[in-house]
Amino acid sequence: MDLLEDWISRHDLAISLGISEDTLWRWDAKRTGPQSIKLGRKVYYRRSALRSWLEASSACVARSQRCPWPRARGSGGRRTSRRARRS
Repeated sequence: MDLLEDWISRHDLAISLGISEDTLWRWDAKRTGPQSIKLGRKVYYRRSALRSWLEASSACVARSQRCPWPRARGSGGRRTSRRARRS
């Protein structure tokens, strides 16, 4: 029996969701993503918690409620200074 069969690593989750590991790291830092644990240098997510988080995320989109993940900015995520906008 594998002790980690109910868990998925950050790397594998990023591949499964089609997002970067940095995105998952930012979600952890902001506490907006799925709950995780750290074992040594690796971060793991419980598969059942991921399913719950994904279901809650898809339900909030359908009901237009506040979602548990951060929203993307309209300008591709880049901020420009006031001087750059005036030029």
